[in-house]
Amino acid sequence: MATLDLHSISKSFGTAEVLKDVSLAIKDKEFVVFVGPSGCGKSTLLRIIAGLEEATEGKVLIGSEEVSDAAPVDRGISMVFQSYALYPHLSVFENIAFPLRVQKLSNSDVRERVNRAAEILQLTEKLTLKPGQLSGGQRQRVAIGRSIVRNPKVFLFDEPLSNLDAALRGDMRVELSQLHRELDATMVYVTHDQVEAMTMADRIVVLNEGRIEQFGTPMELYHHPATKFVAGFIGQPNMNLVPASVARVSPKGLHVELSEGTQLCLPVATDASQPGDHVEIGMRPEDVHMNKDDGLKVTVNVLERLGGTSITYGQLPNSQIKFCAALAGDAPIKEGEVISLSVDPNDCHVFDASGRVLRRTNAPSLVD
Repeated sequence: MATLDLHSISKSFGTAEVLKDVSLAIKDKEFVVFVGPSGCGKSTLLRIIAGLEEATEGKVLIGSEEVSDAAPVDRGISMVFQSYALYPHLSVFENIAFPLRVQKLSNSDVRERVNRAAEILQLTEKLTLKPGQLSGGQRQRVAIGRSIVRNPKVFLFDEPLSNLDAALRGDMRVELSQLHRELDATMVYVTHDQVEAMTMADRIVVLNEGRIEQFGTPMELYHHPATKFVAGFIGQPNMNLVPASVARVSPKGLHVELSEGTQLCLPVATDASQPGDHVEIGMRPEDVHMNKDDGLKVTVNVLERLGGTSITYGQLPNSQIKFCAALAGDAPIKEGEVISLSVDPNDCHVFDASGRVLRRTNAPSLVD
C-alpha cells in the first residue's frame, strides 16, 4: 500500500474552474472520504488521482513517485464505480479475473487470487453465476473483488453505494469498513452522503465549490467545524443556525442577542469582534434540552416520535427561522404548542459574517 499526496491541484473545463488549489496528504492504510454536494469537484478530484482526468495545474504522488503524467494502468490504483461495470455474459469468477487475464497471469495465479477475493467478499458460492443472477449488493462486491485481485497501492471508490436501496447501503457500509480492516489498504471514497462519510472514514475531506473546507476526523468535523458550511453539512439532523448580533465583548466571551431576543454569553475569542457585528449561532439539535424556565421559544410545527428520540421541527416566534431539536422520546410536547429550550453555551458555535468559526476559549459557561 502507499501514501497519496496532492499538491496544488486545479482543474478547469473551459472557463469553469472546478478545483481550486487542492492540497492534501493521505497516510498509508488510511480510509479517506471526499464528501460534498453535487458539483463540488469530488468526483473530478478522484478521476485526477486515477489518471482519467488531467489536472490543469498541480501534482499527484502515490508513495514517493509522481504519477501526474502516468497512464491509469501505471499508477498502481484500482477504481470501483457506482455502475459496477460488469460483463453480463461472464461468470462472477471471470468478471473478477478479467484484469488478471489482461495481464496474462497463469491460470493457477488467477485461481488463487480470485478465490482469495471471493473468500474475503463472501462470494465463493456465487462464482459460477452471471451478474444478472445476483442482488445489487452482490454485484457491487464482484466489482470490488475485481479491484482486490489487482493488489493496487490505492483503492478508489466513486459513489459505489448510490444505486443500492437504503437497507443494502447500510449493510455495504459495514462490509466496506470490514474490508478496509482486513486488507489494511489505502482507500479513497467519494460520496455526497455525510452518513457514509461519518461512519466509514478515518478522515473526511469536505469539499465546497472546488475548495477544501476542512480535512479531519469525523468527530473533529462534528465537534469543531471550521466553517458554517461544514457545520451545516456534517451531522444529522442539520445544525441550527440562528442569526444574532454582538451586544458587547468581555473577558468572559462574546455577549450576543439572538434574533428573537434571547441573550447568551459565549466562550469564544473576541479579538476580531465588536458590538453591532452580525454573527450566526450554531446549535446542534442533540445539544438542545427542554427548559421549564425562560429559554429559547420554539413553535413546534412537526413532531416525529422515533422511540428513544423525538425530533421537533419548528420555528422561532415572529420569524421564518427554522429550528430543530432532538429531545427525549417521551418528551411531553405536541404539534402547535410553543416550547422553551435551552443549550449549554459551551456547545454553541459562533460564525462570523464570512462563515468562519470563532475560536472557542476556556471561559466559563454563562447565560446573561
